[in-house]
Amino acid sequence: MGNGGYEMKLMIASDIHGSAFWCRKLLAVMEEEKPDKMVLLGDLLYHGPRNALPDEYAPQVVAAMLNRVKNRLICVRGNCEAEVDQMMLEFPVLGECALIYAGKRTIYATHGHQMFLNEIPNLLPGEVLLYGHTHVPQCEKKNGLWYVNPGSVSIPKGGSCHSCLIMEGDELTWKNLENGAVRREMLTD
Repeated sequence: MGNGGYEMKLMIASDIHGSAFWCRKLLAVMEEEKPDKMVLLGDLLYHGPRNALPDEYAPQVVAAMLNRVKNRLICVRGNCEAEVDQMMLEFPVLGECALIYAGKRTIYATHGHQMFLNEIPNLLPGEVLLYGHTHVPQCEKKNGLWYVNPGSVSIPKGGSCHSCLIMEGDELTWKNLENGAVRREMLTD
């Protein structure tokens, strides 16, 4: 463990798309789980032209809610973020990627819209490519790397539920934001 044995607890979410209703549920899980950081994988405020308006669409309200926890956030830009969104938010959201060192693993976080998932950055076997964009939860090991998607907070697709992800060490726990149900997987080398 590169950090003295401490396993960082991360909460990971993507694709809020301006839904105050689902953002409140997400922040309630954050309060309950008390992660070290919450990683947001983009598409925070705008619903996007291909999506229907999500429940309680209120980008200004979502911005205010996220600004209240700004010191606990790590964010990357989604395909719906623009410079005007940055003007509303008190934390950086326009970076295309973030590298997170969590215990023994390096995590490369991106929204996923500008890269094909077979064109990955330089990662070592066992490390994690964390992405959103598809609105479908995923945990798959390919070519020695873990591809992990938390699903969507507000507009789930592919028959999935409104979800977020807790990552602590090698354990991944997807949380259903509607009913609290969980699904667990382990990152095994």
